[in-house]
Amino acid sequence: MPIKIPKDLPAAATLRDENIFVMDHERAQAQNIRPLRILVLNLMPTKITTETQLARLLGNTPLQIEMELLTVSRTPKNTAKEHMIAFYKTFKEVKNAYYDGMVITGAPVEQMPFEAVDYWGELCEIMEWSRSHVYSTFHICWGAQAGLYYHYGIEKYPLEKKMFGIFPHRVTHKGSILFRGFDDVFLAPHSRHTAVNRGQIEAHPKLKILAESEEAGVYAISTDAGRQIFITGHAEYDADTLAKEYFRDKNAGLPIDLPKNYFPNDDDTQEPVSTWRSGANLLFSNWLNYFVYQATPYQVDTIPPI
Repeated sequence: MPIKIPKDLPAAATLRDENIFVMDHERAQAQNIRPLRILVLNLMPTKITTETQLARLLGNTPLQIEMELLTVSRTPKNTAKEHMIAFYKTFKEVKNAYYDGMVITGAPVEQMPFEAVDYWGELCEIMEWSRSHVYSTFHICWGAQAGLYYHYGIEKYPLEKKMFGIFPHRVTHKGSILFRGFDDVFLAPHSRHTAVNRGQIEAHPKLKILAESEEAGVYAISTDAGRQIFITGHAEYDADTLAKEYFRDKNAGLPIDLPKNYFPNDDDTQEPVSTWRSGANLLFSNWLNYFVYQATPYQVDTIPPI
């Protein structure tokens, strides 16, 4: 089944080239089913890259998905104003709407205190709104840290060195349907300078740890009903995303270690390959199927508040 996105969104051409079924508004109108409405709050500086990564995963399911893009009021430095005007909505434009699911991305602000981020107040307003207007919210990396802090008071703390590379993980909450079908060990990318406080998560009665890594720490946290899901890594990353981050910092003379378990033979002249794509697709498919499609009321405006 297709993902419904604006016809001229740059991601559309990329996805069609990859044989992912993309549907525009006109064709979707001819189908007599209700698509799942997924709102993506894109806080990443590379807007188009992140749009494409998430659209690829959201579109690789047997469900019809209608993806909408949301931005905060901060003007992005790396994306054309025309692109933002054409494809992104403001919170004012969506605050009276209801959504089956929502994705809150990471952002390159994790070394700052949450309250020092210039759009923190606006993000808090959106996260509070999501409790009554979104059935299940999927938080990624800094978005997960921000959500855990705002909703549950979970602190983050700085790491001695950047958690950077591809790390093995295990599902530690047996029977977790978010990880149904996963291998006993699965790989996932991380790229962050901070981590969440595991003890505070374990002590909170509404939160459960679903998967983790011996080296990278807690990976997936959920509330009991899956209304809020927090992923500390970047399952959505492309094969070359970590390489771009690595060479950006290396060429700028910044201290950066080679990403772990990433370049073949740890040789940064060799092209990296994706070893986490199947897990990423299954993660998003399980979320959409079990926590969005099968759980959201057909009348989406009757979503019960958290």
